[in-house]
Amino acid sequence: MNDVLRLEGIAKTYNPGTPGAVEVLRGLDLTVARGEVVALIAPSGAGKSTLLHIAGLLDTPDAGRVVLNGRDMTGLGDKPRTEARRRELGFVYQFHHLLPEFSALENIVLPQLANGVAERAAQARAAGLLDRVGLSARAGHRPAALSGGEQQRVAFCRALANAPALLLADEPTGNLDPATSDRVFDMLMALVRETGLSALIATHNMDLAGRMDRVMRMDKIVASP
Repeated sequence: MNDVLRLEGIAKTYNPGTPGAVEVLRGLDLTVARGEVVALIAPSGAGKSTLLHIAGLLDTPDAGRVVLNGRDMTGLGDKPRTEARRRELGFVYQFHHLLPEFSALENIVLPQLANGVAERAAQARAAGLLDRVGLSARAGHRPAALSGGEQQRVAFCRALANAPALLLADEPTGNLDPATSDRVFDMLMALVRETGLSALIATHNMDLAGRMDRVMRMDKIVASP
C-alpha cells in the first residue's frame, strides 16, 4: 500500500434533515502517497477544515471511507481513533496553540510522554527538533516570549514529536507576515523532506502551493486534482 491517506467517497452534511442543513462534502476522493506533500487549495467555506478534521480522525463522515496507513478507520470507536491520532498523525494550525505555561521544549515533550515515551528520550528528541529549526537557544522560553515565527516553528516540532506518518496542516503560516511566512514554510518543508513525512497542507498562498509535490483544488462540495 503506497498511500498513507486515502479518502473514498467522503460526504458530510451538518444539521441533516433540518431546514438549516448544510452539505459540505459530497463524494470526495483524495489520496496522499508516502513521502508526498500535497497542497490543498480551497476558498473560504468550501469545507477544507471539515476535510482535514475527517482526515485527522477528529470528525466522522456521513458516508465514505477513511483509510490511514492501509487501515480502514471508518466506524472505529473513540479509543482506536485516538490512538491512531496520537501515533500516526501530526497537526499544525494557523495559530500555534502552544500551552502558555510550558516552555518550548516542554510543549514538544508533553505529547511524547502521552504516547508512552520515557522522559529523557522525549527531552532529547525535543531538543533535537528545536535545533533543526534553529531554536535551541529558545528552548526554555515560554510561548509569550517567542515571536510569531518562533511560536509556529515550535508548533511544527510538536507536530513531529511522535514521528507521525502524516502531517495535516491548516494554513500553517497564514498568521504570519509574508517574509516570515516564507522562512517558516521553508523550515517546515525541510523538516518534512528530511523525515520522509507525508503531508496535506491547506493554504491560500499559491506560491507556497507551488513548492509542494501536487495541488488539490477544492471547490464547493467536492475536490479535484
